[in-house]
This record gives sequence, structure tokens and C-alpha cells, in this order.
Amino acid sequence: MKKRVMCVHTELVREGSVLYEGKDGNTGITTTEEAAGFAASFFGKQDKEGVRYETAGSLQEGRRVWLLARLPREYIIAGERISPYMVFSNTHDGSGAVKTALTPIRVVCNNTLNLALRTAKRSWSMIHTGDISGKIEEAKNTLFLADEYMSALGKEFENLRGIRLSEKQVMDYIEILLPVEENFTPQQKRGIERLREDMRMRYFDAPDLKDVGNNGYRFINAVSDFATHSTPRRKTANYKENIFARTADGNPLIDRAYQMVLAA
Repeated sequence: MKKRVMCVHTELVREGSVLYEGKDGNTGITTTEEAAGFAASFFGKQDKEGVRYETAGSLQEGRRVWLLARLPREYIIAGERISPYMVFSNTHDGSGAVKTALTPIRVVCNNTLNLALRTAKRSWSMIHTGDISGKIEEAKNTLFLADEYMSALGKEFENLRGIRLSEKQVMDYIEILLPVEENFTPQQKRGIERLREDMRMRYFDAPDLKDVGNNGYRFINAVSDFATHSTPRRKTANYKENIFARTADGNPLIDRAYQMVLAA
């Protein structure tokens, strides 16, 4: 008998037939409850010491199940509180994997700062069409990777604070991140300019960044704020899902901004 899938999302409750069944009847992780059980294997007894499952849900019309957990330790990096979260996600069509992604949050503004560091991994994954139970031991290493990543992130924050940016550099970077193509209509050009002004405001006027200084760390935070909190030009029915997916997987806009700052 096929399992049923119950997916709970912030604004959506969905129940339906299993979307993917692998070889030999292996369905991998097919419900948020199973995802929670899989996640719990990472933490063991730590769950009683403060690991908290925040929420769970589905993306892509139920094809991707996810679960968000908050780790018990809060980090103080460069004098700021950073809370590490883990997103566990899975796809049901056989093309994806069980993935664990670390998403550090700057508490004062809820900006996501999961940078693509050269020195530490921000995510771990495995193909879920095989024997998951046999790979649990490997999954437990994720907690060690998480601590390693947070340590490397702290060092990188200090590095970014030391990269001074002029006002012209910031303006140029914003134009590169939000380009105007030659074939854009006047309306599209106005839309891009509004987005640029939004990003400029988040850099120059954000109250939580006023004492940070004009540097790479400030710019990355402004881009993160824009990427995860701004309203898109075209608000599709699933735009919030898209933002969440990009945040968990590593937002390309934030990654590009980070590489630009490193090259400054």
C-alpha cells in the first residue's frame, strides 16, 4: 500500500498520494513526520537540550518536503547574535536528494547569511533512492560541519568588515546585480530602477547597519535583506516558496554579491 503524504505549510494544508516511489518500493522520506524522524537522528539526545523544530511544509505542489530546525547554540560573531538553523529537504521525483542546509540568521534583522565559503560547507546531501537507514551515521557528521561552518563564517565576517567600499563602488555593484538590458521596455526599466533604489535604501538607510561602517559586511547584509524581504516586480502565486527555496539552497544574488566584494 502506498503511503499518504501530509504536508503542512504556513498557509497551506495538503494531503494526497505519494508522488514518487523508488525501486523496490523504496519511497525515501515522504512525509514531514518522516523528515522530523530523519532530522532527529542528527541530534540524538541534543533534542532534549534545545534543538527546536520550527515548522515543516512542502514546495513545488508537494514534490519537495522540508523541515526547519533551530540549533540550541547561539553564536556571538563580531558582537552580533547569529542563530543557526538547519533546513532538511527532500524531493519525491527521484531527481533530488535528502539535503541539509545551514542557514545562519542575523537576529537583529532576520537576514540570512549562508555564504558560499571556500573553507567550509554550508550544505550536505545524499541521494534518497537508496537505503537511507544505512546512511544515518554519515548524516550525523552534519553537526560537526555546522560548527565548522559557523567558525569559518565568523572569520569571514571580520574579513568582510575590513573590505572598505566607497559609495561609488556600492552604486556600481547594485547596477551590476540588477542590470537593465537593452531590449527592456520603459516600464521594465522603471521597475529595475525601483528595485535598485530599494537595495540602495537597505544599504545606506537601514537602522541596524548605521554603525557597521561602509564595508563588505554591510553590503552583504543589504543584499541579503533585499533578496529575502523585498517584494518582487511580479508577485506570482508561489513567489514566497521560491524565496524560501533560494534561501535554503543558497541565494544566487547573495552569492554573487559576496564574490564581487571579495574581488574588490
